Amino acid sequence: MPVRPVARSGLPLGVATAVVVLVADQLTKWMALSALEPYQPVSLLPVLNLTLAFNAGAAFSFLADGGGWQRWLLSGVAVAVGVYLLIWLRGLDAGKRLEVIGLGLILGGAVGNLVDRLRLGGVIDFIDVHVGGWHWPAFNVADSAITLGVVAVLVTAWRDWRRGR
Repeated sequence: MPVRPVARSGLPLGVATAVVVLVADQLTKWMALSALEPYQPVSLLPVLNLTLAFNAGAAFSFLADGGGWQRWLLSGVAVAVGVYLLIWLRGLDAGKRLEVIGLGLILGGAVGNLVDRLRLGGVIDFIDVHVGGWHWPAFNVADSAITLGVVAVLVTAWRDWRRGR
Protein backbone atom coordinates (compact mmCIF):
# COMPACT_ATOMS: atom_id res chain seq x y z
CA MET A 1 0.00 0.00 0.00
CA PRO A 2 1.53 3.35 -1.02
CA VAL A 3 2.15 5.86 1.72
CA ARG A 4 0.36 9.17 1.23
CA PRO A 5 2.23 12.27 2.36
CA VAL A 6 0.74 13.96 5.40
CA ALA A 7 -0.97 17.21 4.44
CA ARG A 8 0.25 20.30 6.21
CA SER A 9 -2.39 22.38 7.93
CA GLY A 10 -3.35 25.78 6.62
CA LEU A 11 -3.53 27.08 10.19
CA PRO A 12 -0.07 28.75 10.36
CA LEU A 13 -0.50 30.70 7.10
CA GLY A 14 -4.11 31.56 7.91
CA VAL A 15 -3.23 32.85 11.37
CA ALA A 16 -0.24 34.79 10.02
CA THR A 17 -2.53 36.43 7.44
CA ALA A 18 -5.05 37.26 10.17
CA VAL A 19 -2.34 38.84 12.35
CA VAL A 20 -1.13 41.05 9.46
CA VAL A 21 -4.73 42.19 8.83
CA LEU A 22 -5.34 42.81 12.55
CA VAL A 23 -2.20 44.92 12.92
CA ALA A 24 -2.91 46.93 9.75
CA ASP A 25 -6.53 47.44 10.79
CA GLN A 26 -5.77 48.61 14.31
CA LEU A 27 -2.89 50.82 13.15
CA THR A 28 -5.02 52.58 10.52
CA LYS A 29 -7.88 53.02 12.99
CA TRP A 30 -5.48 54.53 15.53
CA MET A 31 -4.20 56.90 12.83
CA ALA A 32 -7.77 57.85 11.89
CA LEU A 33 -8.65 58.55 15.53
CA SER A 34 -5.48 60.64 15.94
CA ALA A 35 -5.73 62.67 12.74
CA LEU A 36 -9.42 63.07 11.92
CA GLU A 37 -12.34 64.91 13.49
CA PRO A 38 -15.54 62.83 13.66
CA TYR A 39 -17.75 63.21 10.60
CA GLN A 40 -15.52 65.91 9.04
CA PRO A 41 -14.45 64.62 5.60
CA VAL A 42 -10.92 65.07 4.32
CA SER A 43 -10.82 64.74 0.54
CA LEU A 44 -8.07 62.55 -0.92
CA LEU A 45 -9.44 61.99 -4.42
CA PRO A 46 -12.58 63.13 -6.25
CA VAL A 47 -14.23 59.84 -5.17
CA LEU A 48 -12.47 59.21 -1.84
CA ASN A 49 -12.61 60.91 1.54
CA LEU A 50 -11.29 60.01 4.94
CA THR A 51 -14.19 60.52 7.33
CA LEU A 52 -14.00 59.29 10.93
CA ALA A 53 -17.26 57.54 11.84
CA PHE A 54 -18.43 55.10 14.47
CA ASN A 55 -20.76 52.17 13.82
CA ALA A 56 -22.45 50.50 16.78
CA GLY A 57 -24.12 48.01 14.44
CA ALA A 58 -23.03 45.53 11.81
CA ALA A 59 -22.57 46.02 8.07
CA PHE A 60 -24.43 49.02 6.64
CA SER A 61 -25.23 50.06 10.26
CA PHE A 62 -27.62 47.11 10.68
CA LEU A 63 -28.76 47.08 14.35
CA ALA A 64 -26.93 50.37 15.05
CA ASP A 65 -29.97 51.70 16.92
CA GLY A 66 -30.19 48.63 19.16
CA GLY A 67 -29.51 50.46 22.41
CA GLY A 68 -26.34 48.54 23.35
CA TRP A 69 -27.38 44.87 23.41
CA GLN A 70 -26.17 44.46 19.80
CA ARG A 71 -22.58 45.02 20.99
CA TRP A 72 -22.67 41.71 22.84
CA LEU A 73 -24.63 39.84 20.19
CA LEU A 74 -22.27 40.91 17.41
CA SER A 75 -19.24 40.21 19.61
CA GLY A 76 -20.54 36.71 20.30
CA VAL A 77 -21.12 36.11 16.60
CA ALA A 78 -17.56 37.30 15.85
CA VAL A 79 -16.10 34.94 18.46
CA ALA A 80 -18.13 32.00 17.12
CA VAL A 81 -17.11 32.76 13.53
CA GLY A 82 -13.47 33.11 14.63
CA VAL A 83 -13.49 29.69 16.32
CA TYR A 84 -15.17 28.14 13.26
CA LEU A 85 -12.55 29.69 10.95
CA LEU A 86 -9.69 28.39 13.11
CA ILE A 87 -11.14 24.88 12.98
CA TRP A 88 -11.61 25.17 9.21
CA LEU A 89 -8.02 26.38 8.79
CA ARG A 90 -6.64 23.58 10.97
CA GLY A 91 -8.27 20.96 8.75
CA LEU A 92 -7.46 22.67 5.46
CA ASP A 93 -4.44 21.56 3.41
CA ALA A 94 -1.82 24.33 3.30
CA GLY A 95 -1.57 23.76 -0.45
CA LYS A 96 -4.95 25.44 -0.89
CA ARG A 97 -3.24 28.81 -0.50
CA LEU A 98 -5.97 31.06 -1.92
CA GLU A 99 -8.60 29.54 0.38
CA VAL A 100 -6.23 29.63 3.39
CA ILE A 101 -5.36 33.28 2.77
CA GLY A 102 -9.04 34.11 2.19
CA LEU A 103 -10.00 32.55 5.52
CA GLY A 104 -7.12 34.41 7.20
CA LEU A 105 -8.38 37.69 5.75
CA ILE A 106 -11.87 37.02 7.10
CA LEU A 107 -10.50 35.99 10.50
CA GLY A 108 -8.24 39.05 10.80
CA GLY A 109 -11.05 41.40 9.80
CA ALA A 110 -13.49 39.81 12.23
CA VAL A 111 -11.00 40.09 15.08
CA GLY A 112 -10.12 43.69 14.15
CA ASN A 113 -13.75 44.76 14.35
CA LEU A 114 -14.26 42.65 17.50
CA VAL A 115 -11.43 44.54 19.23
CA ASP A 116 -13.17 47.85 18.45
CA ARG A 117 -16.55 46.56 19.54
CA LEU A 118 -15.24 45.31 22.90
CA ARG A 119 -13.02 48.32 23.53
CA LEU A 120 -15.28 51.11 22.27
CA GLY A 121 -18.77 49.65 21.94
CA GLY A 122 -18.69 50.07 18.16
CA VAL A 123 -16.46 49.88 15.11
CA ILE A 124 -14.28 52.71 13.81
CA ASP A 125 -14.84 53.41 10.10
CA PHE A 126 -12.98 56.02 8.07
CA ILE A 127 -12.90 55.15 4.35
CA ASP A 128 -15.60 57.08 2.50
CA VAL A 129 -16.10 56.29 -1.20
CA HIS A 130 -18.52 58.55 -3.05
CA VAL A 131 -19.70 59.43 -6.54
CA GLY A 132 -21.98 62.31 -7.50
CA GLY A 133 -23.24 62.95 -3.99
CA TRP A 134 -23.91 59.24 -3.31
CA HIS A 135 -21.76 57.78 -0.50
CA TRP A 136 -21.07 54.11 0.08
CA PRO A 137 -21.29 53.41 3.83
CA ALA A 138 -17.96 54.19 5.50
CA PHE A 139 -15.73 51.18 6.10
CA ASN A 140 -12.26 50.21 7.33
CA VAL A 141 -9.34 47.86 6.62
CA ALA A 142 -11.04 44.99 8.49
CA ASP A 143 -14.17 45.32 6.36
CA SER A 144 -12.03 45.34 3.21
CA ALA A 145 -10.16 42.22 4.34
CA ILE A 146 -13.43 40.40 5.08
CA THR A 147 -14.76 41.28 1.63
CA LEU A 148 -11.57 40.17 -0.15
CA GLY A 149 -11.50 36.99 1.95
CA VAL A 150 -15.06 36.08 1.04
CA VAL A 151 -14.25 36.65 -2.64
CA ALA A 152 -11.18 34.37 -2.35
CA VAL A 153 -13.20 31.60 -0.65
CA LEU A 154 -15.96 31.88 -3.26
CA VAL A 155 -13.43 31.73 -6.10
CA THR A 156 -11.90 28.56 -4.64
CA ALA A 157 -15.36 27.00 -4.17
CA TRP A 158 -16.28 27.85 -7.77
CA ARG A 159 -12.94 26.53 -9.04
CA ASP A 160 -13.36 23.29 -7.07
CA TRP A 161 -16.94 22.93 -8.36
CA ARG A 162 -15.76 23.41 -11.96
CA ARG A 163 -13.04 20.77 -11.53
CA GLY A 164 -15.55 18.32 -10.08
CA ARG A 165 -18.04 18.61 -12.97
